Amino acid sequence: MQITDVRVRKVTKEGKMKAVVSITLDNEFVVHDIKVIEGEKGLFIAMPSRKAADGEYRDIAHPINSETRERIQSIILEKYEIAALESEEAAF
Repeated sequence: MQITDVRVRKVTKEGKMKAVVSITLDNEFVVHDIKVIEGEKGLFIAMPSRKAADGEYRDIAHPINSETRERIQSIILEKYEIAALESEEAAF
């Protein structure tokens, strides 16, 4: 599986959520609404989720193993950092 496209939409309001991302897998499948979150230990991703009847949030789509999650997170955060730098440069 290859991540063939990453689209970053930065969130302009203050808060822990920094961006919403869509990824394309193998030019055939898209996952929308992956969130880039600023946590206590730095940036991380949160997969798309839905609030269940019991009030808990459950992922709608997610990697099956930690290696895949790490690979997806690494690529997303790399693209997020590039987008953040470009927006800072555009502000000047």
